[in-house]
Parts: sequence; C-alpha cells; structure tokens
Amino acid sequence: MTARPRLLFLAQCFPYPPHSGVASRTFNILQQLQVAYDVDLVAFSRANHQADRFAREAAWQGLQQVVAHVAEPTPIPNERFALRKLWDHACSVISGRAYTYYEFQSRPFADHLRAALRARPPDLVHLDSLDLHGWLPELPAVPIACTHHSIESELLRLRASWLTPAVRRRYVLLQADRLERVERELCPRLTLNVMMSEVDAQRLRALAPGAATVVVPNGADTEYFQPNGAESVAGRVVFVGPTYSYPNRDAVEFLLQEIWPRVRGADRSASLRLIGRNAPEDRARYDAEPGVTSLGYLPDIRPRLAEARCCVVPIRIGGGTRLKILDAWAMGKAVVSTSIGCEGLDAVDGENILIRDTPDAIADALLQVLRDARLCAHLGRNARRLATETYSWSVVGQRIRSAYDALLGRPRAVR
Repeated sequence: MTARPRLLFLAQCFPYPPHSGVASRTFNILQQLQVAYDVDLVAFSRANHQADRFAREAAWQGLQQVVAHVAEPTPIPNERFALRKLWDHACSVISGRAYTYYEFQSRPFADHLRAALRARPPDLVHLDSLDLHGWLPELPAVPIACTHHSIESELLRLRASWLTPAVRRRYVLLQADRLERVERELCPRLTLNVMMSEVDAQRLRALAPGAATVVVPNGADTEYFQPNGAESVAGRVVFVGPTYSYPNRDAVEFLLQEIWPRVRGADRSASLRLIGRNAPEDRARYDAEPGVTSLGYLPDIRPRLAEARCCVVPIRIGGGTRLKILDAWAMGKAVVSTSIGCEGLDAVDGENILIRDTPDAIADALLQVLRDARLCAHLGRNARRLATETYSWSVVGQRIRSAYDALLGRPRAVR
C-alpha cells in the first residue's frame, strides 16, 4: 500500500476549540487535509484562544485526536511580556521589516519545528498565514502553500482609515506598506497561494504578478449548523463576532450608534443579541442600549441563532469571507449584510441575502425581514441550499485536497 504523503502545517493560532473565525477555518481545514495526508501541526497559541497553560494543554490533547502529529503549542512571546511587544515594534521600525516578522520569532517554536522536520520530513508544507514568513528559510525544498485569510496589507489600510490619533494611523499605514512589500516579494515565489475568494485572488495577482492562486473558500459545518425546527423570536436580530477583532468591534459600534436606533424607532419590540467575547466595560455599555443584550462567549451559538428572525453583518472593514454568514446560512437564517461583509461569497441580493451599505438602508432591510415572513423564509431556504451545495466543509475539503495533490508533481520552493 502506498504511504500517505506527509504535510507540515504551520499555524499562527492553535485552532482548538474552533469557536472563532480563523480558528474555525484552520480546524476544519486540518480535519479535511488529514483525510488524505498525515498532518504534522506546529502552531502558536494566542492568549485570546488559550488563556493559560491549562487551556493550552486541553487544546493540545483535543487536537491530537484530529491530526497525526501535534507539537506542543507555543505562546506568542509578546502576548506574555509587554517589553517584548515594545521590542518587536522597535525592531520593525529600525529594520524596515514588517512587525509580524518579529512577533512570531520564538526559540521554543523553532525547536518544535526543527524536531518535526527531523522526525517526519514533509512532502508538502501548508503555511496558514503569511505572518509566519520569517520561518520560510527553515523549510525544506518541497512545495509550499500559503493561506491568505485576507489581503493583510489592504486590511491594515482599511483599519488605518478609521483610526485616531494621526500618529497611530501613520504607524498602521507604515506597517501596511511593509506587509505589502512582503506580499509582493514572497507570494510569486510560493508554490501556491490559497485565497478565500476570487475577489481576493484577483487582488493578490494584481499586487504580486506571477503569484499562483487557488480559491478555497471558507465553509460551514452543515451537519452541526442546520435548521432545528424551533420558532424564531419575533423581532429578534443577532450579531455574531468577538469584539477583540477590530472589524467586529467597528461593526458593533456602527450597528449600535447608527443602525439600531433607527430600527428601535420604528419597532419598539425589536431586540438585538450580541454573541461573542468582549471586554466587561464594553459589555456594560452595549447592554445599556435599548433592546440590546450582550451574551458574551457561548460554547454553542446554535440555540441563540435559532431564535434569530434575522442575522446582521454590518462589517465595514475586512477581507476574506465571513464564517458568521456561512453559519447563519447553514441554519437557514435570513441575513442582512454590507457589501464588504458578504464580499467573495455567492451572495445574491434578494435571493439568499439582503445587501445594504448605509445606516438607513440597513435598518430598513432589517425591518423588512422582521415584518415579512415570506421574505424571511425565502431568504432562509435559499441560504441553506447554497450552504450545503457550495460551502459544506466536505465540499471545501475536496477542493483543497485536489489542489494539494496537484502540487506534489510540481515543487517550487521559496529561496
């Protein structure tokens, strides 16, 4: 019997439990790759995913049931030591390198990576973010594929446009320029760049001519997320997303300040539930708004999604594709989103989603769904069909496995 190929998977987060956007994507891609490859995971651990040693150990044990080999997760050094974060920023300013080059430098990670390479030389390497580009010189001359959860330089520029004071905005723009240089220089030399959408693929090819791309969209667990027959709550709107993520935080502020007052002004019975981890002071402020309840982190969001008459995605900053939309679609929920929020998805206004961009238009669309049962059901049915036929993780997994199988015949390593 032919031996299964070995795949080394390097990740900037330890994706267990898979309860946030990037972690969910990474976890499900790991599962799908393990179907055809012996996967060796070497990953960093983020404080907002695993808060302490006990959480890291539990996550480590959990992932050992998913893939063939899992190195002990490495905490990101500058999340543990404030001086290290200042040092990393100083090194970036002085050297001209992107900040992420220094953020992910770690001796324990180097030890785990080198041990994995000695014990199980890979046939293929999956880099789960270009943030880990500093480790490319350590990798062997095998095909290297890199996932781009978004075009990071573009995402930083979008974020900078909303920042104050000016000195902070200028620094973020400086980092955007440095990340763009990394994208321009390295992406054409990678064997493959894995993109979330054709929109992002086109952007990367324009930014880095010669970059080989394949679109492997985000997905949904359509068995886990599915309609359960429960009645939704009249007037109930739901937003999903932790506000430690800046795009989500901006979306919540936009929703509460400019959209929700219009909804409540027209319908006093309307209620909004915010799902996702946020700071206590933010949670208290959100809860003070009329009709708003912040539920914080929930290990299982399905019961609260089932209550929703409509899900809202007022994202103004972002790239990639929104797992929050895919999960809502999988549950057969009507969704109102901005253009940026649903960018890159097979979203058709009036068929499987309502797409609006101004506060008045978003509020009107929410009220329309809340009041029109036929429209709500129409959007939900089409959304569920699209989720199962196009975005099920089994469908997405087949796409990435096919792309990686093809790579094994044409190595082009980074030098």
